[in-house]
Amino acid sequence: MEHALLPITAICLYLISGYLTGHRLFSKQQQKLPRVLPIVIGYLALLTHGLILYQGTILSEGYNLGIFNAFSLVAFVISAILLISALTKPVENLGIIIFPISALTIILLIRFPGIHLFSEGANWGLKIHVLISILAYSLLTLASVQAILLAILDKQLHERKTGTFVRAMPPLQTMETLLFEMIGVGFALLTAALFSGFYYLEDMFMQHVAHKTVLSILSWIFFAVLLWGRIKFGWRGRKAIRWTLGGFVTLMLAYFGSKAVLEILLK
Repeated sequence: MEHALLPITAICLYLISGYLTGHRLFSKQQQKLPRVLPIVIGYLALLTHGLILYQGTILSEGYNLGIFNAFSLVAFVISAILLISALTKPVENLGIIIFPISALTIILLIRFPGIHLFSEGANWGLKIHVLISILAYSLLTLASVQAILLAILDKQLHERKTGTFVRAMPPLQTMETLLFEMIGVGFALLTAALFSGFYYLEDMFMQHVAHKTVLSILSWIFFAVLLWGRIKFGWRGRKAIRWTLGGFVTLMLAYFGSKAVLEILLK
């Protein structure tokens, strides 16, 4: 029971924070919950999540980056970026999707423990490559969630609906600006991750990582075209949303798709 206490606490805190975020978005009451409440609970969830990852990831033999550990680690980084950004920018509404997913990753981590060691003595350049890759994936995931909320808001406005969801969200232009800020930084990190991979890995096209490399490059092209279209033609709205989600899905398949095939299907 002691081993289950920390995960249960983290899961409950994430779900409560996500629920309160949704309550602020959809509640019709004039007196809404204070904005800071789900953020504070989110930080408590993040703290307990970090302790769980520390216990399960940093082992004496090396770092455990099995698929569900990696999945949970990425969720932790995404939640951390979201909560830190929420101190200065109106991005806390992304928690309505991010926090339940973070809770789910903890459930999967506890239910399906696995070991896939990344040696502590690995080349420092390779460690930097892994770190940059996780940061890039995390930021572009946040951008994809922002794109989903932006699509919902855009649909509501086109249908001339002005319900509580529309009133609770930041202005459309502010959300689009935040979206492209996330994509811009995420794209820079993805570029650095690809360059560091080609530099520090012996062969980025070896059999078991070739598909990951190809899909990562394809995702990079998606985001490059999107940013070029934004600068050259002022792309926004639905076109920007489609390109963002296309790039994200490709990147998700590159990392978690390849890990799922190698670690679950092929053992």
